[in-house]
Amino acid sequence: MSQPSRDRVDYELRGKTLTVYLYVLKHGKAIGVREVQKALGFSSPSVAFHHLDKLVGLGVVEKDEYDRYVLAKKVDVGILHSFVSVGRVTLPRLGFYAAFFTTIAAAYLLLDRGSLDLYALIGTVGGAGVFWYEAWRVWRRKPF
Repeated sequence: MSQPSRDRVDYELRGKTLTVYLYVLKHGKAIGVREVQKALGFSSPSVAFHHLDKLVGLGVVEKDEYDRYVLAKKVDVGILHSFVSVGRVTLPRLGFYAAFFTTIAAAYLLLDRGSLDLYALIGTVGGAGVFWYEAWRVWRRKPF
């Protein structure tokens, strides 16, 4: 069986199917249909099975020898482009820029107290503020 194209994966991996994919990704171990149904509040196991089967067809999830589902490969689609996974924690990419600008601003304020330049202060503190705001906006829209 051939691998689905990236465009097809991007198109099909949305809505409840994306929610199921993110649950499998976050869970990190083999899971069953009823477990997905209960965890995600689906009306019946057949709804969970439909989405898991769709993920198997896309090649991102596979069945183990006990008919449980496990992650086959990670894919980076849609809204997920705005996030980065560090271990089991998923954070907005802009948060790293926000932390960088915050560190630069704090170092500037602490090390150059005697000769602060207004433009440098506005640039570092303003940059940090903008990045923290944008990271917060992305975090609010997180699909997981």
